[in-house]
Amino acid sequence: MIEFLDRLARPLLHALDPEDAHGLAIRMLKFAPLPLAPRDDPRLALRVFGLNFPNPIGMAAGFDKNAEVPDALLRAGFGFVEVGTITPLPQPGNPRPRLFRLNADQGVINRLGFNSQGADAALKRLAARAAPDIAAAASASGGSIVGINVGANKDSADRVADYVKLIERFAPVASYVTVNISSPNTPGLRNLQQAAVLDNLLARVVDARERVSRNAGPTPVLLKIAPDLPLADLDDVVGIARARRVDGMIVGNTTVARPQRLRETVVAKEAGGLSGRPLYRLANRMLAETYVRVEDAFPLVGAGGIDSGATALGKIRAGASLVQVYSGLVFRGLALVGEIKQTLLAALERDGQAGLNDYIGADAAAVTAEAWPD
Repeated sequence: MIEFLDRLARPLLHALDPEDAHGLAIRMLKFAPLPLAPRDDPRLALRVFGLNFPNPIGMAAGFDKNAEVPDALLRAGFGFVEVGTITPLPQPGNPRPRLFRLNADQGVINRLGFNSQGADAALKRLAARAAPDIAAAASASGGSIVGINVGANKDSADRVADYVKLIERFAPVASYVTVNISSPNTPGLRNLQQAAVLDNLLARVVDARERVSRNAGPTPVLLKIAPDLPLADLDDVVGIARARRVDGMIVGNTTVARPQRLRETVVAKEAGGLSGRPLYRLANRMLAETYVRVEDAFPLVGAGGIDSGATALGKIRAGASLVQVYSGLVFRGLALVGEIKQTLLAALERDGQAGLNDYIGADAAAVTAEAWPD
């Protein structure tokens, strides 16, 4: 049923401006929720940073920016949903147009710039879903894990303080919190990945998490990094993340690079971060490079370019315990979620495996030995 409704809606959405289509998709999910997806095969379940995931497939941040439809997405079959990026104060983001499809490449460029309704609006919605009746309905749908992706306001005088404030506010209603310092569309934000600044940021964020844990309970803190980091900088980032005892990392965000193989050469000149199929090889390489440096200190979430069951499995074998999709849904629709599950289950059947854990990082060393993606 989900795939049928998705096939009906996709031509309409593709006929619209990309940002208008995104807004319509949110409204459709809000007012006409999808039917409940079948309960997941238990072989897809994983326990990652202390949370029980019914399957490893997540909706990446960027789709449900203001926490409007997380439970509708969980009903559609995602194992978890990450909302945001949420900023402390409302901000409009960059001027439109700021979202572009590369149809021939099955990619997307965005320069949205953390457009957000702000923390108050999102917190109100997330607190409401924690009510007993709503929480019970979410649990009955097979999953209730909702992560919150947080970012600094563009004009903030103290961006580190923004992250601390958001950790303090959202820890009580978040399954986990992701510190997003890797968007290319907020000037200077990626500078927070520099070693000295990052060490201060993570120290203060983890301290804030510990302060509120007595009331909020344990809240995993994840760090989301860019796929454009030089490997020397990645060494620093991983070392600091390990020293500051973060619970996981997401690898990675969109890229400012433009692969030479892109066919949509005119649209490719638009400023912003590139996602979708053209990002896959770079994101996978950075994931594997991160995996070998982390040395099982914490798990990784793989994002970037997943548009099939095979690419999702490849992401897991490169080092991801969980995966996130977004741009692939633009071109494949929600049927992609079911396809990924079927591919993973087929692999388990073929290899006689009881679960996915043995696949995690199985190809990481081989991926790091390949030629660097162009």
